[in-house]
Amino acid sequence: MRKIWSKMLFCTVVLAALAGCRSTPNEALIRQGIEAAANAAEHAHAAALGDVLSEDFDGNAGALARSDLLQLLRAAAFRGETIHTLTGPVEIEQRGARYVARFTVTLTSGGKLLPAQMGVYKVETAWRRDGREWHCYSATWTSVGQD
Repeated sequence: MRKIWSKMLFCTVVLAALAGCRSTPNEALIRQGIEAAANAAEHAHAAALGDVLSEDFDGNAGALARSDLLQLLRAAAFRGETIHTLTGPVEIEQRGARYVARFTVTLTSGGKLLPAQMGVYKVETAWRRDGREWHCYSATWTSVGQD
């Protein structure tokens, strides 16, 4: 009887250890990336946004590169601007080894650096794994009023 209990205890410990080793699902990691990007924008924290974007990031088919977005946040931080974001529901679709995430985002500002760019946007982002992390390598956005 003692042998059976020790085998059961061993199996329980092994199963608990395996359950604890499960990795975070890719979709959850991409949602975390979107949240981190929104948080970086709100705090005008260029380095934090840089952590989310790939080195070859392409925004709106060549309209904004990674360096452009980071410089924009640095300028906002330098001027003491505030940017507020409200992200709508995120839909994520797997495409092979990559993912596409679609959502809306509402941008408001307490300053004058970006007033023409404030409003509601439909956003589509593309994500790929670089090593252990997911990075956004492409994004397109259109103003909801421009549809």
